[in-house]
Amino acid sequence: MNVLVVGAGSMGAWFARTLRDHADVSVAFTDTDSDAARRAATAVGGRAVPTDTDERFEVVCLAVPMPVADVAIREYAPLASGAVVDVTGEMGGPLAAMAETAPDRQRASFHPLFAPANAPGNVAVVTAADGDTVRAIRGALAAAGNDCFETTASEHDTAMESVQAGAHAAVLAYALATDEVADRFHTPVSAGLESLVEQVVGGDAHVYADIQQTFDGAAAVAEAAGELAAADHDEFCELYSDLS
Repeated sequence: MNVLVVGAGSMGAWFARTLRDHADVSVAFTDTDSDAARRAATAVGGRAVPTDTDERFEVVCLAVPMPVADVAIREYAPLASGAVVDVTGEMGGPLAAMAETAPDRQRASFHPLFAPANAPGNVAVVTAADGDTVRAIRGALAAAGNDCFETTASEHDTAMESVQAGAHAAVLAYALATDEVADRFHTPVSAGLESLVEQVVGGDAHVYADIQQTFDGAAAVAEAAGELAAADHDEFCELYSDLS
């Protein structure tokens, strides 16, 4: 299987490495940062190709930031002879762009619900047009220990409003709103939140910003926080009781 990965970041490298380890593949990378493409290719035993390549590949995988996924799909999907897939993190937009640009190719969207350093884990999958190539990719991901589960683009993107946009906003809001205190004062709840803050702020700000730009969820968290802040004793207890 000859694979082009568009985007040489951590997720693109994870996808390429996983396929290389569990399937018979050759991998090429392209990226607007040519040095990043070369580094990723070296790391996984592949090669780098220029962004204006017209070479054909059995599989084209888009591993670019969500805001540029549509443009990248329209540019690179025509290079695929077998399948077009993505690991961008959104599903509705990319799948629509794939269907318009490459209607006669196999098409699927994969979203690893973890950072590459935490692999393996759950991988959400929407298979828009199945076939041997997409099944081989799904099989390689599963062989690496990932739990690949089928969903729909709507179900996935709605869930991301809560588990990504809302969750990240809640954690970051806690970090922005609270003062640093000595460890001896922390409760189990606050210590858990501090651990989440460390996990989130240890990532890439641009990735978290892309998530907030793509999915709703933060406003609902802000609204709920406002309700709690404005509630009197009985109203607070009622809100609390609604959760049980």
